Amino acid sequence: MRIKKDDTVVVITGKDKGKTGKVLKAMPKENKVVVQGVNMQTKHAKATPKAGAEIKHMEGPIDASNVMLYDSKTKQGTRVGYKVENGKKVRVSKKTGAVID
Repeated sequence: MRIKKDDTVVVITGKDKGKTGKVLKAMPKENKVVVQGVNMQTKHAKATPKAGAEIKHMEGPIDASNVMLYDSKTKQGTRVGYKVENGKKVRVSKKTGAVID
């Protein structure tokens, strides 16, 4: 998976198309990511002796194929490629050719 935690991504399809946000959690085994402010879900929490009942709004996971890395130079999404520099594998923006990591 080419998207990692703390990357800024743009959603390219679905109900939140066009939104940008920071990746809060990456789940490579399921090929899913949790993006801040995207795919908001409502969770109802039952009352407990210590806390009352409440409705929580939290981000749900979306498929990694539905997001693109956000390039701040071009202000749009870009594909990610890999290149070896100084014996180390680094991520590269396909649009600008700039090293991401």
